Amino acid sequence: MENVHQAAEEDDLYSGYNDFIPTFDSEFENDVGFQKAVRTTYGRRPPIGGKFPGTAIGARPLFSSSGSRVPLASSMGRPVTGAVQDGVARPMSAVKAAGYSSSLTRGSAFDPLGRSRGPAPPLEDTPEEKIKLLEKKINTLIEESCLARSTGNLQLALDKAREADREERALVKQREQSGSVDHINLDLTYSVQLNLANQYEKNEMHPEALSSYKAIVKNKMFSNAGRLKVNMGNIYYKQKNYHKAIKFYRMALDQISNAHKDMRSKIKHSIAVVFIAMGQYSDAIASLEDIMSENPNITAGFNLILCYHAAGDREKMKKAFQKLISVPLGISDEDKYIPTNDDTSSKMVIEAIRNDKLSQMERDLKARAEKYITTAAKLICPAMDASFASEFDWCVDMVKNSQYVQLANDLEFHKAMTCLRQKDHNQAKEILKTFEKKDSKMKSAAATNLSFIYFQEKDLDQADKYADLAMSADRYNPAALTNKGNTVFVKQDYEKAAEFYKEALRNDSSCTESLHNLGLTYKRLNHLEEALDCFLKLHAILKNSDQVMYQLADIYELMGDRQQAIKWLMQVICVTPTDLHVLAKLGKLHSDEGDKSQALQYYSESFRLFPCQIDVIEWLGVHYIESQFFEKAIQYFQRATLIQPTQVKWQLIVASCYRKSGNYQKALETYKGIHRKFPENVDCLRFLVRLSTDMDLKEVQEYATKLKKAEKMKEIREQKVKSGRRSTAGGRRDGSGGSAESQPESKRFSRLSDSEGDSNHSSGSNRGERLSAKMRSLTVSNEPYEADSQKELDASYMDPLGPQVERPKTGAKRRVEDDDDFGDEELGDDLLPE
Repeated sequence: MENVHQAAEEDDLYSGYNDFIPTFDSEFENDVGFQKAVRTTYGRRPPIGGKFPGTAIGARPLFSSSGSRVPLASSMGRPVTGAVQDGVARPMSAVKAAGYSSSLTRGSAFDPLGRSRGPAPPLEDTPEEKIKLLEKKINTLIEESCLARSTGNLQLALDKAREADREERALVKQREQSGSVDHINLDLTYSVQLNLANQYEKNEMHPEALSSYKAIVKNKMFSNAGRLKVNMGNIYYKQKNYHKAIKFYRMALDQISNAHKDMRSKIKHSIAVVFIAMGQYSDAIASLEDIMSENPNITAGFNLILCYHAAGDREKMKKAFQKLISVPLGISDEDKYIPTNDDTSSKMVIEAIRNDKLSQMERDLKARAEKYITTAAKLICPAMDASFASEFDWCVDMVKNSQYVQLANDLEFHKAMTCLRQKDHNQAKEILKTFEKKDSKMKSAAATNLSFIYFQEKDLDQADKYADLAMSADRYNPAALTNKGNTVFVKQDYEKAAEFYKEALRNDSSCTESLHNLGLTYKRLNHLEEALDCFLKLHAILKNSDQVMYQLADIYELMGDRQQAIKWLMQVICVTPTDLHVLAKLGKLHSDEGDKSQALQYYSESFRLFPCQIDVIEWLGVHYIESQFFEKAIQYFQRATLIQPTQVKWQLIVASCYRKSGNYQKALETYKGIHRKFPENVDCLRFLVRLSTDMDLKEVQEYATKLKKAEKMKEIREQKVKSGRRSTAGGRRDGSGGSAESQPESKRFSRLSDSEGDSNHSSGSNRGERLSAKMRSLTVSNEPYEADSQKELDASYMDPLGPQVERPKTGAKRRVEDDDDFGDEELGDDLLPE
């Protein structure tokens, strides 16, 4: 303690530190030598064998195994000053701060956290982890293949399945290399191969699919793989190799236990279908009966009825029908979709499940069952059978006592349609009248058909009555409105008929009958532009309808545009090249245009198809008379004589052609034949007198006497007719007495014969012109094509078993169709007169 001295209170312990000593004042920044030494020694490795400043000993390098020298650290374990360690140079601590350098000539920037080194290298996966990743990839490929198949992209599905197969093979090889063969995923292998086989089958690569299925079936490691023989049987069925198909179906059936009833029933049904394709109905019946006794279903029951029908066993068909209608569908009651309270959330749930896929599947199943039952009833009650009515009544009674009560009305309706096809209108009307007390839909359909029937029978009052009844039951029924318009059309109230047709089109814009009849109504009203618009719209809907195209041609002709009319008629010929009326119409239009060669071509083609059309025969005969080819003209007028043997004018023209061609003997024989058939014909007697005089025959006086008597009788008859007309002129409508059509045929042809007789003194061209003019004055129908008979309007009917309305059939017989029927029968004759 003697060496310890206490400081005085006035002494400052920290004094002297801020004192400046001039000796140490040196400007290092301006010292060039010092700065040069600093720049040359900073960060440089110390020389070998030298001593490091600030250390007790020098550092000697060691030689590594590769021959390079590694400097040793100091004895204190700290890095050598200026040496590089971990890529960073140790600074000269006497000059610069540790870890900081203003230049980057040596080492890197300041990075105490080591971020410049980058992320750590990934750890290597173990073989087991690689296998798991590969299995996940294979499962993904299988899912992508199935999704591509569900969207219809079969080629992509097949490519994904092949890729999955390649990856699965690589996975098995990798397991073998790692020595884990016992851990192979058999389920994954089975899935890959089965998916590949399915994709081959969907792409119709049947050999590859069979090869894949065989590989799976032969692999004993796969349990229950024998079921895939069903798929192999399906492929053989597609290839029409029925014997192998049955073989594989039966092999698959043997490998399925009785516990799987649904699967066994489906395989048995497949076997029955193959037997049906082979025509072995007895074997098919045995298989289907087995199904109906163990696990009945709708499809098997319907096919059993078909087999009995093919075998001709009516009684067994009835028994099978009873089994069919007793098959439970397993469909929930529709009442479950009716909300029981006012809860909004429950209503939303019920509305959602009402239209989901499960509900849609149930509706499809029910619709298919109803279709099968209806078709089976039609098979049991063939229309041509004498016991049709009793058989149908039996089917209706059976259906009424089953779960398909609502089908009874449809069967009754079908019975009425069948009676219509059999032309038994009374029975059909009796059946349809029973629907007057049914619900509004059935009532409207029945009244529509009744209106159609009465319209066919020309009972317009009853047709109008039931059309009103159908409209009152369902105002939006386009067929009822069309029938109502038809009844008004016949009464020539065209404005009102057009209103009904327009209303029908407002309710159903696709009602082609209303649109067609509206166009006809506008034609009657002479509104040609509106009629043209209607038929152009109808042509856009019915592209290949020859009736519509003919109406367009007729309208253009009425508008005076013959070229457009010819254009549309050419389109009609493209659709129906053997329509003789259209060919004759084309001939007439070309004749009016002055193109005689084209007219001759079309008239000749029409005559070739139907050589009994008088106007065509007349035009051809006149054409050859004008061309001075009397022999050809004789051929056509002789055919006219055969068609109308009571018309004397054709025979007189034949005789005249013989006379003009110079064959007077043949002309004389023809006139004699006419005189024997028509002894009072003045024209024939006049030519007989002339020919007998020219040929100096002894019968001249006889024919002259007969001619005087015939002329006197003719004058007496004319006087009686004139006096009778004068007496009745006040009470009868006059205006047709002076027309060419009202004159007797003999009188009209008398002027023709006189002109021909006088034509011997004129030139040949004048003869042809006068003859042509007189022949054209004969009675020739110039009415349009649809005006030939009562065929224009389309009466409509509604059939709940099929489509409500039918395509327009202008100028043709109307068909009554049923959606599920096996054939169509024509009903009635023409509908309406023009």
